Amino acid sequence: MAETTVAEVLAELSALEDPRARAVNEKHGDDHGVNLSKLRALAKQLKTQQDLARELWATDDTAAKLLATLICRPKVFDRAELDAMVRQARTPKVHDWLVNYVVKKNPHAEELRLAWLADPDPVVASAGWALTTERVAKQPDGLDLAGLLDVIEAEMKAAPDRLQWAMNHCLAQIGIEHAEHRARALDIGQRLQVLKDYPTPPNCTSPFAPTWITEMVRRQQVK
Repeated sequence: MAETTVAEVLAELSALEDPRARAVNEKHGDDHGVNLSKLRALAKQLKTQQDLARELWATDDTAAKLLATLICRPKVFDRAELDAMVRQARTPKVHDWLVNYVVKKNPHAEELRLAWLADPDPVVASAGWALTTERVAKQPDGLDLAGLLDVIEAEMKAAPDRLQWAMNHCLAQIGIEHAEHRARALDIGQRLQVLKDYPTPPNCTSPFAPTWITEMVRRQQVK
């Protein structure tokens, strides 16, 4: 499918539209009806096409933006381009895939993490926290974990949903990965009660930080 046009791809995405999938996705704030397994299969068929990815991203179509994150070359975007893209990623799934599949693999990720953490737009700030959580888990050297806990303690309770979710994930990751900060992370989670009543399916771990931390530490100790 080399040299595929945007119009052809949009037609394929339209053909994959499933009203039931759209109904489920819309409950989570995502305005598309394409089964994600089928979207990934299409991406595999298209292979990497950076120019097409940029053109798909420029459409107003959520499924096209998702597809763009799968067929692009993450390392070739410059910092300004990624900053613009994160501000255009207004639905949760597009935002999530952009950060995880593109920004995390880009050489400007650390500069963007620092800039986004301080951004007044809570959705952009949530991207900064997502990148911070990645570092907490994989590359904590140089991070001020106590300082991050200070910010979470002061700001998470009143943060808008997407930002609150990202800060809570960082809180849990600090508690899971860093035993010296675990007691404080558990205490902050207990006092703030963020996501305590979040509906969690059977056999899934609650996003309530104290429950999440305790369960993941238990699993680590069992291994």
